[in-house]
Amino acid sequence: MVKKIVLFGSESTGKTTLAKHLALHYNTVWVPEYARLYLERKGSPCAWEDIEPIARGQIELEENLYSKAHRILICDTDIRETKVYSYAYFNRCSDFILEEVKKRTYDLYLLLNIDIPWEKDNLRDRPHLRKEMHELFKNELQQNNIAFVEISGDFSERKKQAIEAIDQLLFL
Repeated sequence: MVKKIVLFGSESTGKTTLAKHLALHYNTVWVPEYARLYLERKGSPCAWEDIEPIARGQIELEENLYSKAHRILICDTDIRETKVYSYAYFNRCSDFILEEVKKRTYDLYLLLNIDIPWEKDNLRDRPHLRKEMHELFKNELQQNNIAFVEISGDFSERKKQAIEAIDQLLFL
């Protein structure tokens, strides 16, 4: 059975970089963040109408890559993250996402901290709200009684902490 690991947290916390390295380390595949692919293709900011297609795309990517995973599947986000962003940006969330969040389960959440420099790109837009956004993600996990491991420090520290948490899960 494949264990599903979610890298969770706000923008510019190193989720994608860490996902790629963890997939290499464990000789497995990783699920990219569909929102990034979708919005880069769209070429304009995220609108309310984009949220549900983003969630559906994230689910589809995850389901397609699950069968290709070796022991673990590294997810560079999940639809719970889409839920958090939906509330943060639009103060609402679709029923589809709320229902899917209840149905989907993961074996480990790694909450990435905001203690690395924020990096600008065309999609990131909240450098002034990093602390508040991080708290939204942390609260989402805590309010839903989801166990998680906080990941902090520079890249080498983050990678080490993530590997330790995943190894503990794999070798229970």
